[in-house]
Amino acid sequence: MHPFRKAVEAGDLAAIEDLLAEDVVFTSPVVFKPYPGKAITAAILRGVTRVFTDFRYVREIADAGGRDHALVFKATVGGKEIEGCDFLHLDDDGRIDELTVMVRPLSAAHALAEAMGAQFERITREAAGA
Repeated sequence: MHPFRKAVEAGDLAAIEDLLAEDVVFTSPVVFKPYPGKAITAAILRGVTRVFTDFRYVREIADAGGRDHALVFKATVGGKEIEGCDFLHLDDDGRIDELTVMVRPLSAAHALAEAMGAQFERITREAAGA
């Protein structure tokens, strides 16, 4: 089991943040522009934990070299069932330097965008305070 998956499933926000590289780039499933940096990525991930319910990983896929991982998940957001995948890339030190999230179906993606939009002021404050 990948340490990111283990930390997420345990709800260990500090461990999740420790796994992120300082120069990590987060690519959102609902916003075109990527978010660079550990502070904003960690704040976004904390926001996600506040909007998803019944979150669980259902599959983990890794490349033979161990630097690329796909973690397939299911959850509920805004009353909609959502399926998605966290795509992780690890740097030379084993930290996550790229985190891309994709979700489906479109109705759940809209619910996620709305729920995260409501969190974004708090996310921005948390990232600025890091």
